[in-house]
Amino acid sequence: MLDLFTGSASDCSGVSRRAFVRVGGLAAFGLGLPQFLQARAKEPAAPAKAKKCILLWMQGGPSHIDTFDPKPDAPAEIRGEFGTVATTLPGVRFADVSPMLAKRTDKLAIIRGHDPKNGSHGVADHLMMSGHKFNASLPFPCFGSVVAKERGYVDGMLPFVQLGKAIDRRFNGGIAGFLGDQFNPFEVPDDPSAPRFTVRDLAVQTNAERVRLERRYSMLADLENYQKQVEAPGVVKARDEFYEKAHGIITGPAAKKAFDLTQESDRTRELYGKNSLGQSCLLARRLVDAGVQFVTVTDGGWDTHTNNFKSLKDRLMPRVDRALSALIDDLAARGQLDETLVVWFGDFGRTPKVNPTAGRDHWSTAGVALFAGGGLKVGQVIGRTNALAEVVTDTPVSPQDIAATIYRTLGVNLHTWYKAQDGRPIELCPEGKPVKELF
Repeated sequence: MLDLFTGSASDCSGVSRRAFVRVGGLAAFGLGLPQFLQARAKEPAAPAKAKKCILLWMQGGPSHIDTFDPKPDAPAEIRGEFGTVATTLPGVRFADVSPMLAKRTDKLAIIRGHDPKNGSHGVADHLMMSGHKFNASLPFPCFGSVVAKERGYVDGMLPFVQLGKAIDRRFNGGIAGFLGDQFNPFEVPDDPSAPRFTVRDLAVQTNAERVRLERRYSMLADLENYQKQVEAPGVVKARDEFYEKAHGIITGPAAKKAFDLTQESDRTRELYGKNSLGQSCLLARRLVDAGVQFVTVTDGGWDTHTNNFKSLKDRLMPRVDRALSALIDDLAARGQLDETLVVWFGDFGRTPKVNPTAGRDHWSTAGVALFAGGGLKVGQVIGRTNALAEVVTDTPVSPQDIAATIYRTLGVNLHTWYKAQDGRPIELCPEGKPVKELF
């Protein structure tokens, strides 16, 4: 069956809640709503090189100090257990668990001025993936859903795919929100590094399997017919169109080929890493090759309240170091890096001071994010934190600014207006400003 908007995750909060997002207000200053929306719609989007985006979401919150913003001169209880390694940028050092990425900083923009403005799981998945705060209103769409709506289907492929299930849905993180279910991601929850990895509904090889798929689709159609009697006609019509397209795509040869990692050489698969993150990054590259507009790659386990250094050294950072390096190299070798935006971040930063269980806790005033490709100005560090990595002291970059940067890079007008299902107008990105140093 199609996994379109399911998903859950557990973290240290252990709380299950649901919340909604802020709805942008109008500031038309006497201009009528129709004229205001029309004027906004005519504003041209910024020229964009990037046609696709791969977002690497590290659920739980990576430690900025122990990755890309180390503080080697800080006291031991701040500095932590890692040493540092020189990068290709003069005077810039990474934690020594990132030796491969340290050699590729000419292709990276390191956002050390990232200010998460939040230290709570669940809220983070929504805020960081939409650029909107919460309010008791409609859930806001994530980046991939907006791109799916704006770009649509290209080359007969699904517009938005999520790999892995490490996204917290309690606060509507990673979904289409008020845009409607038809713009939710096609989810692939299984581990692509598994020996028998298949994508459900794409691995239809026998006539019996195809009959079962058609039966499920027929049952879904019957359910939709019933819902037409109880739901708003527009909602059902949009959902019907989505299922029609999705059904056609998953039963066709293009998607099956795109998801088939066995077509990659053993050497290439090894370069990315024979683990879930590495193979997800390789799969993401194959998907954007095939016409998918936005791919979210998820990785869990970053909520390191205990054994922070062991977790980062033994599992988390070696996977990121290898997979992200391979992805950047691969896209560059194919001549696709300029047209593919690659972004890496997580929930928030982690406490500067190491706790008694060798962990770091949630930290809302400092973090780190990486940008690559997309025609951006890379080979630079943007912003800085103070000597103890507590607060941003130069060039702060908020979640709203990250959102604005992603949209501008992809050529999506920040002042696009949508209508929620109740008819109210909502502006896409009213608060964020693109990080000017990147353009």
